Amino acid sequence: MPSATRPDRHALARLHRLASLEAGGMQLIEPVLQELRRVVGFDFGCMLYPGSDGELMNYAQEPMQSVAQDYFDARILRSERQVLVRSPRDFAEVVRHEHGPRLMREHMAVSMAELQRSDYYEAVMRATGAKDYMSLVLRTPQGIGLGVIHLFRDAATGFSAQDAALLARLEAHLARALQEGERDAEGSEVHSQGVLVATPQGRMMWLSPEAETLMPQAFGWGWRRGAQLPPALQELLRRLNAQQPEQPEQMALPTMELLTAQGRFSLRATHLAPAPEARQDRQAVALHITRRVARGVRLLSALQRLGLPQRQHELAWWLARGLPESQIAQRMGISLNTAVYHRRQLYNRLGVMGREELLAQIGGKA
Repeated sequence: MPSATRPDRHALARLHRLASLEAGGMQLIEPVLQELRRVVGFDFGCMLYPGSDGELMNYAQEPMQSVAQDYFDARILRSERQVLVRSPRDFAEVVRHEHGPRLMREHMAVSMAELQRSDYYEAVMRATGAKDYMSLVLRTPQGIGLGVIHLFRDAATGFSAQDAALLARLEAHLARALQEGERDAEGSEVHSQGVLVATPQGRMMWLSPEAETLMPQAFGWGWRRGAQLPPALQELLRRLNAQQPEQPEQMALPTMELLTAQGRFSLRATHLAPAPEARQDRQAVALHITRRVARGVRLLSALQRLGLPQRQHELAWWLARGLPESQIAQRMGISLNTAVYHRRQLYNRLGVMGREELLAQIGGKA
């Protein structure tokens, strides 16, 4: 377990760096959890947060990701509400009532023995090997809930009041890093695409393997194969069915955009031409789903893999973003000569001769 002084100071620096790179938002949950793990000392984490379509989303690391679908089962929800003071899925209530880090024992509405006999404990705690957890509600400066982070330990040593105090000191940096930042000036790049085929009434007929992977990323792990189409796709079907078929070439295809921790998702609905002999109830609609990842987020992931010192990491970010050294010096709060010094140190460390070779090493221009 790291001490509560030096790791805290370094964590503040790393999280401040994440929060100041103009790439904030839920797509930074995984990098934030990676940094946080080095300080607080947890085994795996997850975050519940409101999706852009109004649905509650869940980003989970393994092994929590493996049980995420079971966690959204109605039976587990009932059990959770019986054994906990407040379910984190009652997001508005959690944001209203919970402030600062909370240990598992503060969430319990029953004894430990009763908790361990519950369906909730069996599906979440026992299934993942977790022995203890700690949670923290993150808010914008205006008090709007960003999400609820849960940190789990599978060791016998549970979280302490000192761990909670350390997490509390990091709260503002965590919130700033996960608050939606500026969109990349150069947008995002397509990562993957899939398609679903459904009847105009919303009954699913076929699902491509790519779409099967994309669906929980776009709509949360509460969605599973065979379930009803998510509300966003149902809305696309409604809008497509409302179009007049007489002049389809003049009608814009219904589209929708979603933002989750996994990226930006573009949804589009199109009619499929039926076979001449097809019955009315066999008409079909194609629902296209495209996942895009912000270039700034991809760049940040590439830089984290290099393991650079803080100043060189920040400098590499701004160099890859195309800023001249004079502006980089202003952004970093250092002199131009110091920026030049760090740039030389960076190039020597990576064995590159200039910005183009730096970009090639980290996977191209962000």
